[in-house]
Amino acid sequence: MKIFCKPQLINFDDIVSIDIEVIGNNSRSEYIKNAIKEERCLVVKNENKIVGFLIFDTHFFDCSFISLIIVKPLERRKGYATSLIKYFINISPTKKIYSSTNQSNKRMQEVFKANGFVQSGFIENLDVDDPEIIYFIST
Repeated sequence: MKIFCKPQLINFDDIVSIDIEVIGNNSRSEYIKNAIKEERCLVVKNENKIVGFLIFDTHFFDCSFISLIIVKPLERRKGYATSLIKYFINISPTKKIYSSTNQSNKRMQEVFKANGFVQSGFIENLDVDDPEIIYFIST
């Protein structure tokens, strides 16, 4: 397992393909392209194939915010999300790191808790009847 951030080592089409597999469309392709270009995208590879990625920014009250963690459905429950999170915690440009997931996404809640994140609040009305839970960790 290897993790990369350098644009020249990241295949845009592979990442968008994973995102499409998970959400069913390519609506985030421009967002992903910009994250790669700005070196805000980490990818995890297994046997030279991208199996997951993490995108972050630092515009959340001047703190790091992990906006996406996506792992190929057939590669889940193998530690890839945890590897991406741990790697990011070690390189984070800020001491405070936030992220979020829907209340319905129990698996991602487990991943955050297993990696030392604590609940920090809720945001209502992003998705109908499915509040967003905010998570936090300090390095």
